[in-house]
Amino acid sequence: MIRDITIGQYYQRESPVHRLDPRTKIIMTIAYIIGIFLVKSYAGFAFATLCLAVAIAVSRVPLSFILRGLKPIFFIILFTFFLNMFMYGGTVLVKIGPFTITDEGFHTAVFMAIRLILLILGSSMLTLTTRPIQLTDGIERLLSPLKRFGVPSHELAMMMTIALRFIPTLLEETDKIMKAQQARGADFESGSIFRRAKNMIPILVPLFISAFRIAQDMALAMEARCYHGGEGRTRMNQIRFAGRDVFAWLLTAAFIAVIILERTIL
Repeated sequence: MIRDITIGQYYQRESPVHRLDPRTKIIMTIAYIIGIFLVKSYAGFAFATLCLAVAIAVSRVPLSFILRGLKPIFFIILFTFFLNMFMYGGTVLVKIGPFTITDEGFHTAVFMAIRLILLILGSSMLTLTTRPIQLTDGIERLLSPLKRFGVPSHELAMMMTIALRFIPTLLEETDKIMKAQQARGADFESGSIFRRAKNMIPILVPLFISAFRIAQDMALAMEARCYHGGEGRTRMNQIRFAGRDVFAWLLTAAFIAVIILERTIL
């Protein structure tokens, strides 16, 4: 399950989505997330799903690889679905003992589950099609107007990118620790969910030690390369907007317009 987490990973491919400016992809991702939270009908969700499917097809990232990212959060989606289904009043559909499923609760639960799925898949597309260094440059450029207010845009961008970049590294380290403990007789598969969660506690200590070691190695590497923040730094590859980015902006504007229209009419 740990290997199934795709957020933070980069998938090497040659595609129009990969060639987009990172700022464009960040803005498109934010717009898509806003859009799926504005949707309030099945038709709107179908349109949002279709747009995401087209983006995945154009990116040439295998659909099976992207869908793997849903496995680790399947329990969260299921828990959210049932939690919302029993918390709303309305026309009663089914009554099971003290629990009542209403029409309003069922539709709300379905909407929330679809939102979570699209949110994970849409966010994964950003990191899967953008190199970490490009993502850092894009975030820094978007935050650069805040420099006049004293906001350290470069440092914030670097921290966010490092956090995303090291998600796969820490997951790989966790997988190694689990395999080492399983070889020594540890059991992480059997028992109730609470017992399995309790059995995971011994993993935390070596994982924290490993995380601090990785952080120290990175700090020493950055210091050895005379890294002192973004002041006065230049880049070998400058990011620039192109015609394909303008086309992507138009598609994003059209997506938001359709979502707003759907919300107004339906």
